[in-house]
Amino acid sequence: MEFPKFLLGDNTDYPTAIFVVHTEYPRFIINLEDDEVEWLEDFTKEDEKELESEAESLIDAANAFYDREVSRYED
Repeated sequence: MEFPKFLLGDNTDYPTAIFVVHTEYPRFIINLEDDEVEWLEDFTKEDEKELESEAESLIDAANAFYDREVSRYED
């Protein structure tokens, strides 16, 4: 099964949280309520160095995805 790069998620146990799931490497879930990121990968020290440079752009892309999705509901 193929998944889109980003998915929106919510959960009634976290009524104010909005989750964006990044399904490609490096996979992560970000809670847009507090910008907490949970990485779903195990990283080596070398990976962590590369991740530091990529993380900001990935998180920006997750936020842009959410904004785009919400704007489509508002139209």
